[in-house]
Amino acid sequence: MVKKLTIPFLGIVFFCYFWSANSTNARDENKEESIAEIINSTISVEKKADQILQKLTLEEKVGQMTQITLDVITRNENTDVSDEPAVLNQKKVREAIAKYKIGAVLNTAKNKARPKKEWNDIITQIQEEAIQEIGIPVLFGTDVQHGSIYTEEATLFPQQINMAATWNTDLVRKSAEIIAYETRASSIPWLFAPTMEMGRSALWPGLWETYGEDVYLASQMGKAAVNGFEGVNNEISHSNKVASCIKHFVGEGAKKSGKDGTPSYLSEIELREYYLPSYKAAIDAGAHAVMVNSGIINSAFVHSSLLTELLRDELGFKGVAVTDWTAIKNLYHRDRVAVNHKEAIKKAINAGVDMSIVPSDFAFTKYLIELVNEGEVSMIRINEAVKRILKLKLYLGLFDKPVSDADHYTDFGSEKHKEIAYQATLESITLLKNEQKLLPLKKGTKILVTGPNANLMCTLNGGKNSNGQNSKTALLTYGYNTILKAVQNRFGKENVYYEAGVEYKQGGRFDEETNIDIQAAVENAKKADVILLCLGENTYTQSSGNLHDLYISQNQRALAEAMASTDKPVILALNEGRPRLISQFQTQMTAILQTYLPGHFGGDALASILIGENNPSGKLPYSYPMYPNALGTYDHKLSQAQENMQRIYGYNSVLPLQYSFGYGLSYTTFEYSSLLLSKKEIDPDENLMVQVKVKNTGPVAGKEVVQLYVKDLYASITPDNKRLRKFEKVHLKPGESKVVNFKLKAEELAFIGSDLKKTIEKGEFKLMIADQSEVFKVTDMNKYQ
Repeated sequence: MVKKLTIPFLGIVFFCYFWSANSTNARDENKEESIAEIINSTISVEKKADQILQKLTLEEKVGQMTQITLDVITRNENTDVSDEPAVLNQKKVREAIAKYKIGAVLNTAKNKARPKKEWNDIITQIQEEAIQEIGIPVLFGTDVQHGSIYTEEATLFPQQINMAATWNTDLVRKSAEIIAYETRASSIPWLFAPTMEMGRSALWPGLWETYGEDVYLASQMGKAAVNGFEGVNNEISHSNKVASCIKHFVGEGAKKSGKDGTPSYLSEIELREYYLPSYKAAIDAGAHAVMVNSGIINSAFVHSSLLTELLRDELGFKGVAVTDWTAIKNLYHRDRVAVNHKEAIKKAINAGVDMSIVPSDFAFTKYLIELVNEGEVSMIRINEAVKRILKLKLYLGLFDKPVSDADHYTDFGSEKHKEIAYQATLESITLLKNEQKLLPLKKGTKILVTGPNANLMCTLNGGKNSNGQNSKTALLTYGYNTILKAVQNRFGKENVYYEAGVEYKQGGRFDEETNIDIQAAVENAKKADVILLCLGENTYTQSSGNLHDLYISQNQRALAEAMASTDKPVILALNEGRPRLISQFQTQMTAILQTYLPGHFGGDALASILIGENNPSGKLPYSYPMYPNALGTYDHKLSQAQENMQRIYGYNSVLPLQYSFGYGLSYTTFEYSSLLLSKKEIDPDENLMVQVKVKNTGPVAGKEVVQLYVKDLYASITPDNKRLRKFEKVHLKPGESKVVNFKLKAEELAFIGSDLKKTIEKGEFKLMIADQSEVFKVTDMNKYQ
């Protein structure tokens, strides 16, 4: 029977009891203070960590740096892998904790979501063993990208790219608060989120895990997420808060090939201008941990470089640096920068790694102990790493309360939590085209729903979900609606026809398709007034989503062209983790909606927008490319090609885009006027106050994202095309107007100069909000660091 950790467990009685019972622990019994006494003292966390550290053996210290996956201690011989519930293998638990002294565990068993009670039972047993054997609680962490995915009935939110498309930091913060609450309800105090890597490559399969291509947007979203997870004051011992782990530091999204798992190349200026600021924002918000990019950047493996000078000295990070899954082993068997596993460990630990997700064996502990005894890794480095881990456990309050009180979390999976998730989904969906004002549709409209994404929940949710990283098995989606089901609910089953036309092949690659019957869809279109064409991508994660061609699949293109040939209006609903190219048939579509990866409520939110119950307000968090050889970002550098393309082809940009960053239509219209700057000249240490008037000039209420861009007209290095510097989302009723105010600090106009330092230069800047613009000057030449 599982013992429940009660109040005596939480204080000195618990620690003293297990301390005396621990006959296998080779501690000095003459120590004046036990760990329990240290914990219950009034000294600072810093001093507590120092004193606990002094009591640990080398083996215990190395164990604290080791994180294994839950599968390691739940695997039972002669037991079918499908057996449920997950049960700890007590022999393996004792081996992991008593023998190898491991201090951290992650994720779930058998890649499945668990009931909340099961989680609390499992973690209770692990904590009891850890306290008895070592005197230090285990740190449990999990992937929680868009909800507590490994806990049954948890609230799942849209993926991170959708949250960026809301351009609503308040929604991001609220969603993170709920995710923290529901994760802590499972006695899991540490989550691996948010992703602060930049999504600046349309090819990269990790794009959907990011907040998009713009560094300011990503920074603001990341800051809001950390504030939600940890609280504004980072009081992570609170029962509703968790420690966040920003990932994956750094340059993971800068793959030269666009394929995950391949090298990244960034100039020093580009690295500091576009990739570091988002991490800096999350670090400044107080994020307690960082997960390190498991790849190569500029021919250097991040786990063996960049972690001290760049992460800690330059960005000021003071928390725990943890590896990605099996990342240290990759130094040896994949990247060949170490001759064996032991040398790989030496490189990574000496570079600044504090904790290794090993995740399935204990070779890390054996080799690291040997390295210390051989003088290849110093005790100073070990103590530095372990102290950070101990401080994190202390800040989380795990010594006082290693297991959550399950009865406390009465709002777990509640309707009010789901309402926030639904609102986030609504605000993320982006209307890209609406010819002849086809949308919204009238009640009673007869609709053919077709396409491979029309009747699947897994494609709405995307990767990293309840039943596996790729979520190709059935999700825990009882009571939620696919696009087809949601449209039937809104418009009536008698008015909705369905024929997939193209389906994804189950069990194959994410982009394999089967059951192609386009003609059947054409026949069904004859009965409909309008066609809802649901295209996009099947579910993938990381390298399983690598592409050779960014165009949407040929089968889906054929279906789109066939639907257009029926002469019925076609609404294209895109359900994809990155912008798949649609230029081959985009002009034949009457309306286009981008849903990204909207989660459980994607079908309902889309149907609500289609029928006009809600007005779309999402804006693209990335540039939507038109051609495979014209990939890039809105903040690109100016070039000769821009002038030539304007003159010869009529393109107004070096990048002919399908849709631009920040673009998104509404069922209403907005008018901007009265742009006013507080000054036309400012010094580098001054602020510029900006105001603009926005009016809803259309027939329905709507939300508008007011976007402030600045263009540096001349600089010592070629300036960007333009840069987003501020934004605010406002709600306006028909005929209502609002004056929106921004404070723009002169330092926010800085760029990374040739000396790799932030630089503000004297000169003219053009400020732009929608169709309004003004030029102002920075009057004095100054530099700052």
